[in-house]
Amino acid sequence: MAIHYMTREGYNKLVEEVNFLEAERRPAISKQIAEARDKGDLSENAEYDAAKEMQGIVEAKIAQLKGLISNARLIDESQISTDSVQILNKVTIRNTKNNQKMVYTLVSESEANLKESKIAVNTPIGKGLLGKKIGDIAEIKVPSGLMSFEIIDITL
Repeated sequence: MAIHYMTREGYNKLVEEVNFLEAERRPAISKQIAEARDKGDLSENAEYDAAKEMQGIVEAKIAQLKGLISNARLIDESQISTDSVQILNKVTIRNTKNNQKMVYTLVSESEANLKESKIAVNTPIGKGLLGKKIGDIAEIKVPSGLMSFEIIDITL
C-alpha cells in the first residue's frame, strides 16, 4: 500500500474510529445477528440478512482504516515553513477572474474536508498550489477548464 502522510490529529481520529468500530459497532452487530438467528428460519429472515450485510460493511471499514494507520507517516509540524506552499499550510488565494478570496488548509487525502476548508494535496487545486510563493499565480487545470489563483498569504 502507499504511504499516507497525516497530522497527529488525523492519525488520532483514525485510531478513535477503529476503536469505536471494534468496541461498540462490532459487538452490537453480533448481538443483532444472534437475535435474528434466534427467530428461526434464516433463509427468509431479512433482519438476519441486513445484520450480516452491516457486519461486512463494518469489517471492511475496519480493515480499510487499519490499512491507513499501518501505512501512516506522521508529519513533523515543527518542520513546516511558510516560504512556499506545502502540506499543513493555510493558504489564502484570490481567484484572478472574479477576485473572490478563499482560504484552504492543505492536508493529506484522508484528512480532507471541504466543510472545514481542508483540501487534499493530491487534488488538482492542491497540486497546483504546492511549491508556490506569496505573489505567485497558480494556473490550475480543473474539470471545468483552467483556473488562475494568486497566492495572497501562507500561514501555519
